Amino acid sequence: MKRILTVALLALAIASCEKNTENTMIVSGNIKGLKKGTLFLQQSNDSTLVVLDSLKIEGNGIFAFSQEVEDPDVFYLYLEKEDKNEVNDRIMFFGEPGEIVINTSWNTFDKNPEILGSASHEKLSEFNKMLSNFNLKDLALMQEATQPEYQENLEALDSLQRLADQNLLNRYRYVLNFGLNNGDSYATPYIMMTEAREANPKYLDSVYNGLSPEVASSKYGKALSAFLKEQD
Repeated sequence: MKRILTVALLALAIASCEKNTENTMIVSGNIKGLKKGTLFLQQSNDSTLVVLDSLKIEGNGIFAFSQEVEDPDVFYLYLEKEDKNEVNDRIMFFGEPGEIVINTSWNTFDKNPEILGSASHEKLSEFNKMLSNFNLKDLALMQEATQPEYQENLEALDSLQRLADQNLLNRYRYVLNFGLNNGDSYATPYIMMTEAREANPKYLDSVYNGLSPEVASSKYGKALSAFLKEQD
């Protein structure tokens, strides 16, 4: 409880000391067990990660950032620890104006962090949880195909390929249905751009036409519109 109150007070201090607007995103939280390191708030810009802010941490893992955001977008928390190991030290989250709390541990930084306060991130997490089922099935089929009993059995391999093709089709159906049913989420056009670029443009067009005006005019809504125009 004390940690929760400390984080809340820190976020409140930032909100009161700075001139926040309706576009201000406050990202705060606690990296349990972290004694020393540097935390970076990053954003992707044309496939390059740009550092928006940084914070040196000493003594405990409590942190807070305040950032103006033009549109809900994908952001990252990158932790540079004293061990200089860059592996598994970056958390991706879908940020938006408002207060977002991210809690994790220093030794499992990007493994199942708790991310609260972003409706866009909640929707993206819901999508990714289901999508992982299709990915796991693909992996299982690939592993099965490497077994000796399949190597010289073309009929059995063809059967596995049909299952893989069906899984891919079901995956696209899920992605597109998700888009059609979540036109009010800023995560939807981002998902279409990252997971459904190979889908039939007419289905993507249906998703785009179902976006709310606010989502359609956002960064990824505009990107989806431009992509569809390229397909004409």
